[in-house]
Amino acid sequence: MSRGAPVVWRIRDRATFEQLRRSGRRSRRGEITVTYAPAGEQRHPCVAYAVGRRVGGAVTRNRLRRRLRAAVAAGPGTLRPGAYLVAAGRGAVELPFEELRAHVTTAMTSASEERRQ
Repeated sequence: MSRGAPVVWRIRDRATFEQLRRSGRRSRRGEITVTYAPAGEQRHPCVAYAVGRRVGGAVTRNRLRRRLRAAVAAGPGTLRPGAYLVAAGRGAVELPFEELRAHVTTAMTSASEERRQ
């Protein structure tokens, strides 16, 4: 962690998940979809992971969830404050780690960037 890995907190409250559902911005890269909701009173990025049963059994889903956490930790040095929901589809299980990390990083950056009007 010498290169300044981002510090990321977990989403634990239902209100944040509701905010993601209602007003979140989505970005999809391959089998990865990231939903972002800007920070309310948060001063740091919070991340949750969604890996459904379609992906596979519990062992497969948990392994993918751990890989997603590692991809977020290895991603960009800074994340915008706010809530991120990282969802993975069935094909994400077979992606090499570098490709998975690239999809996660690109989707998180794209979802959280300011929209031009």
